[in-house]
Amino acid sequence: MSGVLALLQLDGSPIDPTVLDRMARFLDCRGPHGRQVKVLENAALAHALLDTSDGSATDAQPFALDGTTWIVADARLDARRDLIDALRARGEQNPAEGASDAELILRAYQRWGEDCVLHLLGDFMFAIWDNSRRQLFCARDHLGIKPLFYAHRGNAVVVSNAQDCVRLHPAISHELHEPAIADFLLFGVNQDNGTTSFRDIRRLPPAHRIRWSPDGCRCQRYWTLPIEEPLQLRRAGEYPERLRALLSEAVRDRLRTRRVVVLMSGGIDSPALAATSLRVLREQPSPCSVQAITSVYDRLIPDSERYYAGLVAAHLDIPIHYDVRDDEISIDQWDRLTVRTPEPVANPAAFAAAVGFFANASAHARVFLYGEGPDNALRYEWRPYLSHLLARRRIVPLLRAVGADLWMHRRLPLATSLLKIAARPEPAEQDRFPEWLDRDFARRGDCRERWTRRSGPASPHPCKPAAYASFGDVLWQSLFEGCDFYGAASHADIRHPYLDLRVLQYLLALPVMPWCRDKAVVRQAMARELPNQILRRRKTPVAGSPDFERVKSSGLPRPVVAPELRKYVDPDKITLVPRTPMELRRALRPLGLNYWLHGFGADRTGGFQ
Repeated sequence: MSGVLALLQLDGSPIDPTVLDRMARFLDCRGPHGRQVKVLENAALAHALLDTSDGSATDAQPFALDGTTWIVADARLDARRDLIDALRARGEQNPAEGASDAELILRAYQRWGEDCVLHLLGDFMFAIWDNSRRQLFCARDHLGIKPLFYAHRGNAVVVSNAQDCVRLHPAISHELHEPAIADFLLFGVNQDNGTTSFRDIRRLPPAHRIRWSPDGCRCQRYWTLPIEEPLQLRRAGEYPERLRALLSEAVRDRLRTRRVVVLMSGGIDSPALAATSLRVLREQPSPCSVQAITSVYDRLIPDSERYYAGLVAAHLDIPIHYDVRDDEISIDQWDRLTVRTPEPVANPAAFAAAVGFFANASAHARVFLYGEGPDNALRYEWRPYLSHLLARRRIVPLLRAVGADLWMHRRLPLATSLLKIAARPEPAEQDRFPEWLDRDFARRGDCRERWTRRSGPASPHPCKPAAYASFGDVLWQSLFEGCDFYGAASHADIRHPYLDLRVLQYLLALPVMPWCRDKAVVRQAMARELPNQILRRRKTPVAGSPDFERVKSSGLPRPVVAPELRKYVDPDKITLVPRTPMELRRALRPLGLNYWLHGFGADRTGGFQ
């Protein structure tokens, strides 16, 4: 979560030192272990270091190899050994095993130019000033785990991984971007991952690179999640074995430290990370620490996470801390909050509670492992999978898939579907177009059209359409930017081993039957390391809405309306006594926008107060 800043004056004029100093100092909240600034005529780079390597980091930035090409980055590379070998194969003799990630990225740029991103794996954002070409080159990782914001107004270019830092530049206005505000009010998140809530500030989308040079500005996508045929291995046992090996490599690449916190539930995914972390860290003789932290509810809603996460911790013999959330700040106590977010969030109280949670957890370690990914990648889409095999006339693999699925799970998928139909579950309440939108705003923002086209384009994947499409969902950007904010506020880094591209592409290439059913491949991969109760436990959704339980008796307080809110919302039509969790979620969006509008002004720069 190091802080990164790059400034460029396209007309060749010098960088204003007062502006540079103010923006560079803002980065201190992200990088407490040292700030450095480099001025290069009409360009400037600044970096504030967050050291997550137990004090062994040598990642001094801005960094240069030859004094003419400089880099600042917030980066953690995977498969470093492969990258070093590829560089040496191209004649580069110098990259040492202990080279920083920024140095490796810069060496890759010097060998492959802007195509260096094709040789990188990991979580990264970086800015490179190439003085010989008079160009600023920036890029963001494949899934967008590391944020990159930029603004280009007149001759001024500003790039940072902190949106509020970009706002500090005097050329950048504070005018809001109404399409983003419309998306937030309709869906709770901006549907365009290339824009922000501010007109002048843009977000570089995942898997994109951008360059400013005397020839102008060029932005392009460099990678798309591949679509592969289902993987066919010789033995059934190879599938969990390969996942186990890939997951070990992904965790190893994320643990350049001897201390780690695993954000652990009582399911299968995060306990697998805890077991893998313990095994990987014990490969080295020096002492290590794996700490589990589990959020639980003891009274507000039925919750069995304490019991199941405790089983895992006892089995692995690791300490566990329970974050009891029953009494966290409620929606009706927003006036007590001090956290200000760069973008509006629907429930500032929950967001503030998460900030506090990570601040407390960072006392144990500066690296957190998060288990998101398998719920999306391992969706059990047996219908399109069988249809694909049938369309290809692959009758033998089709019969083998059905037979393996029946043998492993002891029930046919069709029988399961018929049982669900026979049970006649209550249909889920559907969200509806909000009645509290201002009519003029709804008209000029095409809000009705936005609402009707929200489903998005059809997925191109023949076997796993929903799983594949889910990784293009804008909700990932909201998740990653939330994690970035939590990490910056607590001086820690939240990492996602299942979103390692080697792991993710393997999960998406697995045969749906039998390996995606109940995440069978994960369960078999961890069969020797986790307790049987966890291996047998199926996905258990949260039983109820804690937020709804907090407000269903007293309702929501009437807000003190920010003047700007009336441009977008008729506050008198907001439901303050929600009857269902869906009604509450719908009401929270305008209330969250109102809280955000109260919190910023011409001199506001956000923060973690």
